[in-house]
Amino acid sequence: MTTQNLLVELLVEELPPKALKKLGDAFAQSVWAGLADAQLIEPTGDGSSHSTYQAYASPRRLAVWIKDVKSQAADKPMAHKLMPVNVGLTADGQATPALLKKLNALGVDTTDPHNVVSQLQRMSDGKADVLYHNSMAKGASLQQGLQSALETALAKLPIPKVMQYQLHQQCDMPGWSTVSFVRPAHGLIALHGDRVMDVSVLGLKAGNTTQGHRFEASQHPVKIAQADEYEDSMAQHGAVIASFEQRSLAMVQALRAQAKQLGCRLEVEPLGLNDAQALEALRHNELVQEVTALVERPTVMVCQFEEEFLQVPMECLTLTMKANQKYFPLVKADGQLSHRFLIVSNINPADPQAVIGGNERVVRPRLADAKFFYDQDRKKSLESRVAGLDKVVYHNQLGTQGERMMRVCAIAQAVARLLVQAGWTTSLNDVDALVAHSVRAARLAKTDLLTDMVGEFPELQGVMGRYYALNDGEDALVSEAIADHYRPRFAGDDLPRNDVGLVVAMADKLETLVGMFGIGNLPTGDKDPFALRRHALGVTRMLLDKGLAVHLRALLECAAAAFPAKVATEVDIGKLETFFQERLINLLETEGKPLTHVMAVLAVDSADGWSQIKSRLAAVAEFANLPQSQALAAANKRISNILKKVDQPIADRVDTTKLIEPAEQELHQQLLTIAPVAHACLASGDYTAHLKTLAGLRDAVDQFFNDVMVNAEDTAIKHNRWALLKQLQSHMNQVADISRLAQ
Repeated sequence: MTTQNLLVELLVEELPPKALKKLGDAFAQSVWAGLADAQLIEPTGDGSSHSTYQAYASPRRLAVWIKDVKSQAADKPMAHKLMPVNVGLTADGQATPALLKKLNALGVDTTDPHNVVSQLQRMSDGKADVLYHNSMAKGASLQQGLQSALETALAKLPIPKVMQYQLHQQCDMPGWSTVSFVRPAHGLIALHGDRVMDVSVLGLKAGNTTQGHRFEASQHPVKIAQADEYEDSMAQHGAVIASFEQRSLAMVQALRAQAKQLGCRLEVEPLGLNDAQALEALRHNELVQEVTALVERPTVMVCQFEEEFLQVPMECLTLTMKANQKYFPLVKADGQLSHRFLIVSNINPADPQAVIGGNERVVRPRLADAKFFYDQDRKKSLESRVAGLDKVVYHNQLGTQGERMMRVCAIAQAVARLLVQAGWTTSLNDVDALVAHSVRAARLAKTDLLTDMVGEFPELQGVMGRYYALNDGEDALVSEAIADHYRPRFAGDDLPRNDVGLVVAMADKLETLVGMFGIGNLPTGDKDPFALRRHALGVTRMLLDKGLAVHLRALLECAAAAFPAKVATEVDIGKLETFFQERLINLLETEGKPLTHVMAVLAVDSADGWSQIKSRLAAVAEFANLPQSQALAAANKRISNILKKVDQPIADRVDTTKLIEPAEQELHQQLLTIAPVAHACLASGDYTAHLKTLAGLRDAVDQFFNDVMVNAEDTAIKHNRWALLKQLQSHMNQVADISRLAQ
């Protein structure tokens, strides 16, 4: 039984670039898993496999190299359950006809029934004694296992869209057959060491040759003599970097080096990272991944456009270059866009000028269109476009964008006043100014949807609104708010930059949520066409990160008030609150907060809303690490269970004359001593100190439950002990419901 490394490559026509990485990884993993299932990969002592694999993916190929693959799987013992003993054997132990028939079906030689019976095993299945026949099943050959693994891998590929094509058959019955795959396949390699495996898929029989780069390969075809030579042979003779990761790394390094040589940086490169971090971030950039999937061996070239185009906002230019042409814009040291840009070519000619000139000619009309749209849009003010919103349908049950704009203005006004009333200190130092700026920004926020630039590039909505507002002479706070009212657009995105933007962003998201809930247009499963989860998460982040001490219900009610009665009356505010709380819990869990801590904090209805949740969670985390925490949590849970059963009002004050047991007297005295200190910590916002102070009650609480019968026979004493426990519970559960920490 020999072990060799295995190579499989499927040569196809150009694969869809946005799906290439996923296709390559899925193909490699699935082939490896299929061989592992067939036990053609040697397991270690703990049952896992020590075989590794390397995935390859280029525009024209999917491949996998797998280490240490057997030519034949080991035989394995098989126990076939036959039938109950009393059915298979006669009273004198002879085989019944039913047993012989079953054995014959399994291929067992029954010419000597007595000998066969002696080899059967008797075991109980829990109900009766059963006969088993033990045999050795022959292990799968590599040819069998690989054939099955390939068929399964191709069937399970996450193909975005299947196409059908005709394949001419070269066999005893020549003709045409229809094949379904992501792209037409033209070649198959299957090498176990240097041996070609007898497998076939998609009408292709495996061999040991493939095609390299269409124009730059030094050999046609490229012969792969041995599985381990694949990567080197493709690079040396095929002019192809087969590994997606290696190709991506080589491209990013070349791009960064060329940008640095020009005194610039890549526009797609994140700021504030060291070289290693920047390199890693760039390799996972969407544009980098797509271009990696378009070239087999990247060559970076420098192009440029006329500097007059730099009068257009850089977002317009960079978007058209990246989205339409897959170019890499460059940014100068001062943060301004450079008139130079980088392209990644799939060829490396001796004289690159023809390639450079061709790309410069292609991008020029794109930039000219952007400049034309920008110049035309500035001829009309945003205010003049407001009336046009009445002609744009937002939703057939919620009216036009004009009607929606009026609702957002009303909600923004109400939200601004609510936040200030809740103690928010706005940078404008004037609630009327905040309201005026917020309403103005809300009025203009959607008008850029009617501009030519946003019509051509919807991704620029908000961004262009800011530029046009500044051009119209609008206040800088209003202009920034127009751009920022979409924030956060995705998980981890920045919040609005100024207070006006915060108010309008919150109002816009609340309007969407209340409106959609009001007409019953809710997300289901993974379908959320109006991004309601993202909107709720955005509002949640603003409340948490900005420390806004306003209750969510108040915000939802002020948003509902902006809608017509037929919508407002249908909004289930409680259901919306639950929807928000689910987003909050998911967010906090994503940040690493234990669910038990989160639920403990959320169980307490805080006067400051969600603004102090993170501080409270930090305090609970420290409290949970104290040696007293579990005992107090368990005691708190016990108190909750006792008081839950009380079906009458409990006194707010404790009658000290009815404290007859030393343990209850001590607990009351400890409460009188510790509670004021804990309350002072709570009032100052030091939640950690508050809980740590209360931890000092542990001994007194333990002694109380050891020595005192709460539900005493004397009614007055029993009621007084309820009052004592109610006070204790009230003091302990002001930051979080401590009972939820009990294990």
